[in-house]
Amino acid sequence: MLNRVVLVGRLTRDPDLRYTASGVAVANFTIAANRPFKNQQGEQEADFINCVVWRKAAENLANYMKKGSMIGVDGRIQTRSYEGQDGKMVYVTEVMAESIQFLESRGASQRDTSGYNPNDAFQHQAPSQSQPSRQMGEPQANPFQNDGEQIDISDDDLPF
Repeated sequence: MLNRVVLVGRLTRDPDLRYTASGVAVANFTIAANRPFKNQQGEQEADFINCVVWRKAAENLANYMKKGSMIGVDGRIQTRSYEGQDGKMVYVTEVMAESIQFLESRGASQRDTSGYNPNDAFQHQAPSQSQPSRQMGEPQANPFQNDGEQIDISDDDLPF
């Protein structure tokens, strides 16, 4: 059996971040995901999908994304029910997000010029032991320095 959901859409409102009694972060949010076709009037329709995310991912979503931000959600559909205040059963279907991808920088949907990029953490990696650090303006090593000479590489060294 398989229960897997992948969505791409925009937040319809700022994420609602809360904490359980034991201090675990949980965020509820809704994304608008466009349908892959237009209606008879030629208009693009969207589905509004309720989602939930827990722990650090919930805090990151609430801190860095807001209404209008485009995100990707990978998770599963979950259903639950409870008795409402009027005594009637309430049935809820929502996506339990296991991971969320920020598909644009914070504020890009509002034309923010803050320069924040959530992917900066991946772009600013410390130099590895095999590569010495360079100073700003220092020339890079020439990757073509062998000038066409044959390089001895084992098939085991190739990534494919």
